[in-house]
Amino acid sequence: MEDIARKSKENYYLDIAQSVAQRSTCLRKRYGAIIVKNDTIISTGYVGAPRGRKNCCDLKRCLREEMQIPRGERYELCRSVHAEMNAIIAASRENMLGSTLYLVGEDVKTGKLIPDACCCQMCKRLVINAGITNVVIRNTPEDYTTINVREWIFNDDSLNGSFGY
Repeated sequence: MEDIARKSKENYYLDIAQSVAQRSTCLRKRYGAIIVKNDTIISTGYVGAPRGRKNCCDLKRCLREEMQIPRGERYELCRSVHAEMNAIIAASRENMLGSTLYLVGEDVKTGKLIPDACCCQMCKRLVINAGITNVVIRNTPEDYTTINVREWIFNDDSLNGSFGY
């Protein structure tokens, strides 16, 4: 019998996060996040307006796009809640302690992966406080980057103005 090539657990979970991203309602970027602990999916999240509010895809407009605001700037003008935020909101802190967050970002216009789809400063703070241990980010369909969240604690880029978007 032939050996069956199995997908790595990281890419398995990243595939799920990428599927979750397809629910995103942002006109610029699709992000999907899942939180996993002990091989159990704790929660999922995608980019979208707060519950009950109209999504950008329904309004057919994006204020940040109209104002040509670059990625990583002026998030207060965005209608959406980030994928990581939505995943964290949907889980209890007890379940997130020691967990891993898997994150995938895609450009809406091109459909291509965003290889540096790291958490913004706000999401980094939430990830730290949630007790998540690692963040795994998809770069290509096969390659990914694993970030130990302790690096965000001890290398606080918010102190030197290097926001790492």
